[in-house]
Amino acid sequence: MITPKLRNTALLVAGCYFMENLDSTIVTTAVPVMSRALDVSSAQMGLIVTAYMVTLAVFIPISGWLAEKFGTRPVFLSAIAIFTIASLACALSPTLEVLVAARVLQGFGGAMMVPVGRVVVIKHTEKRDLLKIMSYLVWPGLISPAIAPLAGGLIITYASWEYLFLINIPLGIAGFIAAWKLIDDSAESAPSRLDVTGVALTGIGVGGLTYAAHVLADSGAAWSKGLLLAAVFLIVAVIAVKHLLTVSNPIVELRILTIPTFRSSQLGSSLYWMMVGSAPFMLTLLFQNVFGWSPTLAGGIVLFIFVGNIGIKPATTFLINRFGFRRVLIVSTAIGALTMILNGLITPAVPIVLIALLTLISGIVRSTALTAYTTMAYSDISPENTRHANALASTMQNLAAAFGIASATVVLRAGEPIAKWATGSSGSSGAYTVSFFILGIIASLATLEAVRLDPAAGNALRRKQTGESLNSPN
Repeated sequence: MITPKLRNTALLVAGCYFMENLDSTIVTTAVPVMSRALDVSSAQMGLIVTAYMVTLAVFIPISGWLAEKFGTRPVFLSAIAIFTIASLACALSPTLEVLVAARVLQGFGGAMMVPVGRVVVIKHTEKRDLLKIMSYLVWPGLISPAIAPLAGGLIITYASWEYLFLINIPLGIAGFIAAWKLIDDSAESAPSRLDVTGVALTGIGVGGLTYAAHVLADSGAAWSKGLLLAAVFLIVAVIAVKHLLTVSNPIVELRILTIPTFRSSQLGSSLYWMMVGSAPFMLTLLFQNVFGWSPTLAGGIVLFIFVGNIGIKPATTFLINRFGFRRVLIVSTAIGALTMILNGLITPAVPIVLIALLTLISGIVRSTALTAYTTMAYSDISPENTRHANALASTMQNLAAAFGIASATVVLRAGEPIAKWATGSSGSSGAYTVSFFILGIIASLATLEAVRLDPAAGNALRRKQTGESLNSPN
């Protein structure tokens, strides 16, 4: 049974996730304004995004061990405090160097905040209630990329860039007060010895790949530099994987990937997260750069993704209970991939109502698929493996989100010469068409993974519908 306290705790963690995720994307709109204010180039200002994302990637794997060592309550409260204080430091930063340092501190707080809070919620949720509770936890990752362009545009238009960070202060204070009341001191088992080598290799590998993704996304950087960095850090990541699979107490337990539902959820959701992260960014650029729309109009249409996310929420639990995880994932991921491809075909001549409808449908299937993925991941996870599953899932999601944002720019860089070769035209619209097609194909790979799912996958979490046996194929 979901008690009021558990529901409120889930909403608290969701709010923290919203803050963390919003801060990874909202500043991109303000880069030109901030670069002028701090008297640096736009390329240098990209460090504030990279520093934040890399810090998240490096410290998320260790968050579970810290919670076991010091307790979930002190770690979660400290994380909110650090994130809030760092947000104030960002707003008060007089130079780029100070701002980057504050963003690193902010990323450290964010890395401790969400994974630890999510473990608290999952550990106190019965399997039969996991589907509903996960619907609370997944929405921030869907909403923040959709509203960030509009929110950032409005803030820099009617206020100043400092308010991009100052908005976190009241949210952080409210979150700290709520956490003080809701998060209890829990008896944790004695932590295993810290896998220092695993921490170092995982941090360098995952953080380095995140950095390489941002270099690839930087139009001012050579392709060779980004690809070389990706290759080097991929080798480090492979070494890290080998280490994690051989030690007895790894910082990230990869052996839980032998559980079919968890493995499928991580592979499928990682592919799908690339679409989720890139679609709002790509659409905003298309509407402004090609269609000539104002930032407010472009952000307003992208907000229909948010409307779809929220609108379908009351029905996602029913749909999964009624049709099963496999069917829901096949349909939602296939439609999601199709919407990406159709985005590549729209032109300024298409009625704005139809564009808004397409964006709305995209939001609906994004919400449905990621709720299913996030819930199914824990369907066969034992209580003792919850921390390990959460650390790995959070790391995978953060890495996929980072590559999702970067992939949007990467495919745009690649799309322009491909479109020119295919059509002979040098117009920017062709680059967007190619880019949406590429991302649609990537998203369709998630559909293929969903087809391979066992029809009974996740049935332990479903509630039987009238006239249906959960043991029957679906």
